[in-house]
Amino acid sequence: MPDIQKVSIALTGEQVSALKAAVDTGEYATTSEAVREALRDWKWKRDLRGIDLDHLRELWSAGKASGSAVPLDLAETRKEARQRLKKAIKRAG
Repeated sequence: MPDIQKVSIALTGEQVSALKAAVDTGEYATTSEAVREALRDWKWKRDLRGIDLDHLRELWSAGKASGSAVPLDLAETRKEARQRLKKAIKRAG
């Protein structure tokens, strides 16, 4: 069993009401359980943001390593995009 420690936090009245309502409706057995789940979700989202940031850094590095930027022909870019869209629609069919 993990080491359980008590922590005191300050919440708004609205937050306390939401916690109590979750317990009253049977969604959670205790307010502590609801807070622990919220912390697990927060940690999961924080970890995902870290992964996303690492991926963004990789993409940035790859972009820099690919050389200097070149001007794009907007008309040609649209034409290519439309062709790719048509192919995708045909495949989806």
